[in-house]
Amino acid sequence: MPRTTTTRTTTTSTRRTLATGAALAAAISLTVGAPHAGAAPTASSATAGTSATAAAAVPMNYTVNVAKANRGQTLKVERAVTAAGGTVVQSWAEIGVVVAQSGRSDFAERLRAEKAVESVGATRTAAVVETDPTWEISDPLRPGEPGRGNARTLAQRTGNVEDATTAVPDPREGEQWDLQLIGADAAHQVTDGSRDVLVAVLDSGIEGGHPDLAPNVDTAASASCLSGVPDTSYAAWQPTTSDHGTHVAGTIAAARNGIGIVGVAPGVRMSAVKVVNDDGFIFAEAAICGFMHAAATGADITNNSYYIDPWQFWCDDDADQRAVKTAVQRAVRYTQDRGIANVAAAGNSNVDLANKTVDTSSPNDSTPVSRPIGNDCLDIPAEVEGVVTVSSTDRSGAKSSFSNYGDGVVDVAAPGRAILSTVLGGGYGTKSGTSMASPHAAGVLALVKSAHPELSGAQLVERLEQQATDVPCPAGVQQCTGTKERNGFFGEGLVNAAAAVR
Repeated sequence: MPRTTTTRTTTTSTRRTLATGAALAAAISLTVGAPHAGAAPTASSATAGTSATAAAAVPMNYTVNVAKANRGQTLKVERAVTAAGGTVVQSWAEIGVVVAQSGRSDFAERLRAEKAVESVGATRTAAVVETDPTWEISDPLRPGEPGRGNARTLAQRTGNVEDATTAVPDPREGEQWDLQLIGADAAHQVTDGSRDVLVAVLDSGIEGGHPDLAPNVDTAASASCLSGVPDTSYAAWQPTTSDHGTHVAGTIAAARNGIGIVGVAPGVRMSAVKVVNDDGFIFAEAAICGFMHAAATGADITNNSYYIDPWQFWCDDDADQRAVKTAVQRAVRYTQDRGIANVAAAGNSNVDLANKTVDTSSPNDSTPVSRPIGNDCLDIPAEVEGVVTVSSTDRSGAKSSFSNYGDGVVDVAAPGRAILSTVLGGGYGTKSGTSMASPHAAGVLALVKSAHPELSGAQLVERLEQQATDVPCPAGVQQCTGTKERNGFFGEGLVNAAAAVR
């Protein structure tokens, strides 16, 4: 279970918080992503390359990457999965990824011998238990069934910018220093956002009945991806053990309705795409499903305030980790090819992502080990190519003490400490973390898409970075490297909503 539960007034952070020092630990608590109680450790080593498949025969989940991503080859790999003693949880023929489950200890080894298979990797190091959402789930491609393709159903963008209006403040908007810091209050004089714009919030679910969120949650586009297969029933994507996604959603698009707060883009729609399970883990099968569902439902932007468990960094010198990283990269690239801009939190370990040396916190679903790592080991999805990586600032505009950084890795910065937003029970509370910074950037992208609907996802990102306010490295701080225009603490700068919509 998550280590803490946020109340309406507490200050917490994301599952990525690996606090360093008592002061930070007191200010920022772990809310999701802690190793769950009762998870029996499996055999592991510092590299853990094949530990999951060499262990005793217990049910495990795998990503199986098809050598040639098409429907015919995916069906062939599905048959190979069955022959190797596994079942198909879900197939994504569009990207050539099959999610499989098997209790055979030689399952991955047998599949790796198949010519149609590029790579196979266990998505976790602990066994899949009966209470896991993926337990005995099966949704293979049927003969003659096409891949999902690009199922965007939204109307063609009109290209018209909404008429400028005078924004009327919501009751607690004056407390939202973060909106003022990024110029969102000025941007709202141009647009609050268009109903044509959809932001997919890949997180722990969104409280659909929250009075400040209900007007903007698109229930038809929402789903739970915990099983690896989209479940669009209302109950499936509601929050259960975490208010994290509800808080993130409020920052993006709490409605301008005379209640509580307003979001960065209070006029756009959001979909709740639940990828965080009840134990606080975000496994690859859920994240991949989340990206694919966002594309299928016509999302323009995704927000990803998490890293994929159980590895804080996924390394190429490990067969399992390399295969899972490939599968996630394929899903992200698929969304990008369909015009989606993806935003992700940089992480809360105060680590230089451009100069990685050691990981002591992984795997977090069994027994963590200390292992040397290099820059080929990636925090995913934050370090997947093309994803906007967001660091956190405090009220003064300085880098938050907990925020990861890295010259050439961080793209932009946004407020992330003590952010007021929506929480469960129709309430409001503060949280801290790069998880709170990322939705500010997602909200600015939503405003840009509203004002300039003709822009592609890549063009939205380019505009976000070009219009960011340059922030130089603090004087005398050696950890910050780079120039005033781009550096490891702030990337291209602090996101600027007012400049971005002009």
